[in-house]
Amino acid sequence: MSVRALWFERGRLFLLDQRRLPSRVVVQGYTQVEHVAEAIRSMVVRGAPSIGVAAAYGMALASRQAGWTSARAARLLGSTRPTANDLFVGIDAVRSAWDHGRDPLEAASEYRDIVVGECHRIGEAGAPLFRTRERVLTHCNAGALATVEWGTALAPLRVAHDRGSPIFVWVDETRPLLQGSRLTAWELEQEGIPHAVIADNAAGHFMRRGEVDAVIVGADRIARNGDFANKVGTYEKAVLARENGIPFYVAAPFSTFDPASADGTAIPVEERSEEELRRMGGSELMPRKSRARNPAFDVTPSRFVTSFITPTGLASPRGLGQVFRARVRATEARSAARGSARARTGRRSTRRSD
Repeated sequence: MSVRALWFERGRLFLLDQRRLPSRVVVQGYTQVEHVAEAIRSMVVRGAPSIGVAAAYGMALASRQAGWTSARAARLLGSTRPTANDLFVGIDAVRSAWDHGRDPLEAASEYRDIVVGECHRIGEAGAPLFRTRERVLTHCNAGALATVEWGTALAPLRVAHDRGSPIFVWVDETRPLLQGSRLTAWELEQEGIPHAVIADNAAGHFMRRGEVDAVIVGADRIARNGDFANKVGTYEKAVLARENGIPFYVAAPFSTFDPASADGTAIPVEERSEEELRRMGGSELMPRKSRARNPAFDVTPSRFVTSFITPTGLASPRGLGQVFRARVRATEARSAARGSARARTGRRSTRRSD
């Protein structure tokens, strides 16, 4: 893996500025939680798992700043991108450690390792699906940039490509910020995976011509019934895939599954500034008096999903109960491991004091 979205070293969180790609590779360093929050809000860093990890490190930075409490830092970071469930999972992982006297930076790094490990397992679990389904369409960017490393939707394609499958990827441009043409295409180029960028509204054309074998996307939040939020335009691709008899896969780590949302109606949908639609590269794209609406996400009903690709394998929408139970078990196991580590630390401290 040659692509990293973020990393922490020498007391700083480093973010690869995704707004500048592909024309420039710019890395920004952060030492204050306020600046991390703005980086998340302004999409220097984006993609639900990467947002969650960035927020976790933002919490760790806040713990080192005067005047910050865990609650205050959590409120600030939680206000940045409300649709992404991973954001709140990352915040809570560090807030719990902070409130219980553990090192917040250690907790943030643990959370980062969990996300990377789960995405790697998603790649292993999903790769066999693409031995014969070689022409794959994806929407937005759900690669390493969106997930720290590996990716969700791109992870199975990377693994399949590495194993010799002749993968070809149709890349939706993904208006208005072009995460597909700017970011997904850039990642695929780095990996040497053949691909072609298409306009968002060309997907149906290629599906109807029989040139798409499968669709795979990531997710920002998945409800208990399997309804899920992803970059706006995903719902259209799911409907088109159903109409054309094409399997539709959703790849996500456990942090994206939200047990508090019963179905898609409970998922908050972020609406961003109309300025993202009004201008591109300094050029006006519409009359000045025209108004615009800019939802960042849409919600796709579970009936359009063929399978979810998770760290523990494939799951149908009706089988998500098992995935949510696995998520709870993974959380409990991490908590138990942290408790054991605290106990060992306590015993060592006692021996030293004796």
